[in-house]
Amino acid sequence: MNRYLIRFGVSITVIIALLWWTDAARVADHLRMLRPEWLGLSIFATTCATLSMAYRWQITARALDIRFDYPFALREYYIAQLVNLVLPGGVPGDVTRAVRARKKAGLKRSAQSVVAERLLGQIAIMTILFLGVSAALIWPAGFDHPMLSMTVLAVMLFALIVLSLVSLALPSIGRLIIFLIRLQRQTAFVFVGLVSSACLILGFYASARSVGVIIPPGGLVTVVPLVLTAMLIPMSIGGWGWREGAAAALFPLIGASSSAGIASGVTYGAVILIAALPAAAILLWPKPSEPHPTTGKRNST
Repeated sequence: MNRYLIRFGVSITVIIALLWWTDAARVADHLRMLRPEWLGLSIFATTCATLSMAYRWQITARALDIRFDYPFALREYYIAQLVNLVLPGGVPGDVTRAVRARKKAGLKRSAQSVVAERLLGQIAIMTILFLGVSAALIWPAGFDHPMLSMTVLAVMLFALIVLSLVSLALPSIGRLIIFLIRLQRQTAFVFVGLVSSACLILGFYASARSVGVIIPPGGLVTVVPLVLTAMLIPMSIGGWGWREGAAAALFPLIGASSSAGIASGVTYGAVILIAALPAAAILLWPKPSEPHPTTGKRNST
């Protein structure tokens, strides 16, 4: 409970600080001009992202010889998303997902499937960000900020070096990385990763449009992935505060105000919560069949 209150307090404090730092009245003005058609598109895109990510989990689990049908994967993914949005840290839902899928596969391999799926999602977003900032150095297209682009590339390179060293020191991490690389060689994983990432980016873009902000093409593959990545900072509830802070800091780089960034972040936060609400109905629905028995243990990380 104390941890929850601390992280809830951090989210609230950051948002209040942002409103004080920018202009709360202008943020309110953006929110008052909310356009329902763009809001609806944002909810639809976010829902499509969930549908594709649930499928990614199913095929990731299959690579570990864990068999369950798509309705089970979708049900558990919805529940995990809602839990992640209302509990601190951003991972309690994934822990729950692994525990609930353990009965026919064992906790270790079910946890591996969840971790691998989440990492595949981050790899997809990071790939888009890498390509975006690299392209911006050659063809800005609405994002002419070479210093930031080079800084992002340098940070990504440093993270890759650190990850390589860690994988050499810890064989279990190395095996996981090899497993992920093997999956990324398969067309299905690349396609699903692109679809889910594109849907998440579209969802944020539509949220911004709903409050009167147009994100240029260059911003879609640079600013938006950075804002989405900020939501991963664990010291918050559902990414609140950090998402709005990243948007407030980055939106001026694409010709929008910090107030517009905060309004876009708040709208997107509401959207992903609304899009996760089917989990409440799922919890009241008759329990579906459990995952089918596995057939072996190849590809175990």
